[in-house]
Amino acid sequence: MRPEGRRTRRADAARAGLDVPRLLALPLLALLVAGCGIRPTEVPTDFGPAPSRVRCSLSEPDAAEPSSHGLAVQVFLLCGSSLVAVDRSLRVPDGTADSQRRVLVAQGLLDQLAENPSTAEREAGYQTYVRGGMTVGGPRPKDPDDTLRLSTPPAELSAYALAQVVCTFSDSAAAEGDGSVILGGPTTAPLRRYDCTDEVRSQPSSHQPPSTEVTGG
Repeated sequence: MRPEGRRTRRADAARAGLDVPRLLALPLLALLVAGCGIRPTEVPTDFGPAPSRVRCSLSEPDAAEPSSHGLAVQVFLLCGSSLVAVDRSLRVPDGTADSQRRVLVAQGLLDQLAENPSTAEREAGYQTYVRGGMTVGGPRPKDPDDTLRLSTPPAELSAYALAQVVCTFSDSAAAEGDGSVILGGPTTAPLRRYDCTDEVRSQPSSHQPPSTEVTGG
């Protein structure tokens, strides 16, 4: 056999021997790369649903737009885990006395809270926990002048409903405008002054409106 032929066969064998471990290493390398990858579809469960599910913003220009007539007000609805103010309007007769005006505004706000959010608001994630049929009245003879008495005792409202009522009333003409409101129920239970704080607005489920007992008029 000619020397050139033997050298050619040895070179071919060498190349074949090198290709075998390379081919065996490829599947192992693919497994390592796959094992180090991050699956983009996984979402930590501690952060709740994806933000796109609850926008908390109204894209439609006419959604929840107040009427051109009446008193422009805001009510607080729940969106996600926070309270968010939305625009509304109320009709209050001209010439109404201040004491009666406060009660009329409070009742109008209560009715607005009890209404189902509009279609656009529901699609944006808004909801309310205030039940319909609740009424509000003014102070009794020995109550402070800015007292509002609910037909349902405040202590019996859910955490969300109480936060909605307190924040809506305290930020309106139904209260004194200092971020608080005096609420009572139909019984002789002591009145309490409730505050709407940043913590209540941001986390009403875990932060109830702070309150203090009111003892005199």
